[in-house]
Amino acid sequence: MFPLAKPCHILLLLFLLHPLHAIPSIIPLNNTCRDKCGTVPIKFPFGSGFGCGHPDFARHIKCSYGTLQFSTGTGIYTVSSIDYSSNTIVIADPLMSTCSSMQNSGSFTLERTSPFSVLPDNIFVLLGCSTTSPVFDRNADFCDTGSGLNVCRGLYSCRSVEGIGLEPNGAISTCCVYDPPTALGSSYGLDLPKLQCSSYSAVYGFGGDEGDPMKWQYGISLQYNNSYYSDACKNCEDSGGFCGFSGLHESFACICQNGMNTTINCYGRGYAWSGTWRHKIQTKMSIGGFLLLWTMFFL
Repeated sequence: MFPLAKPCHILLLLFLLHPLHAIPSIIPLNNTCRDKCGTVPIKFPFGSGFGCGHPDFARHIKCSYGTLQFSTGTGIYTVSSIDYSSNTIVIADPLMSTCSSMQNSGSFTLERTSPFSVLPDNIFVLLGCSTTSPVFDRNADFCDTGSGLNVCRGLYSCRSVEGIGLEPNGAISTCCVYDPPTALGSSYGLDLPKLQCSSYSAVYGFGGDEGDPMKWQYGISLQYNNSYYSDACKNCEDSGGFCGFSGLHESFACICQNGMNTTINCYGRGYAWSGTWRHKIQTKMSIGGFLLLWTMFFL
């Protein structure tokens, strides 16, 4: 007859024999970060997914099915390109009007808390505006009535203006190159319903030909804050890892190519919780459980 095991022994035995995968890991495991999303190279502070890059940027940038996306409160936009030398990105609004396609657009906003700001070189063009629109308030001076008129003429010469109910080469009195007296910068908002306009276009370059709107470069060029790079991130990248974050406090983590997280780099220094370590600990705990079982019933 075997002696009865005490309740505390039974609880300890269950803990030691229970699969370790049921216990939440101290450092969350991340999928391996990638250095490219589609054709767009990805470097810090950006990341290919949550846990990669800097957390302030992960809230706005992510890779979805091979497309790098930029998110704001007004929608999701495609990142066309990133210029790491000038710290700029170009985003494309799928509903924004161009010379080849015009339709009613949504609004565009950029939160003040985001690490991005609108570059002053962007030309925002409001199309199909009501004659009572506040942008035409003569005391406000919201529209560029100089060279901006040529931009309006160029866009209104496109056959696609029929998409917003206008005739090609018609009067440009419903067009405004939006030029507010305050700098755009962060916390920029383009509220089309409030401005009483049907659509908008954004031009960040003329492609060497200001007279041909088909060659213009359409999109919104944004500057990003590049002050997040640190020695810890450089140390991580030098070891072949990707700079990222983990945990509730979004602490720095070096994501290695095998999916392992460390707090320093991928040379093996720093705390890591990987599948290998998990297997070793689980094996040791299981052995300990059988030893306890043998002690309870045979000693």
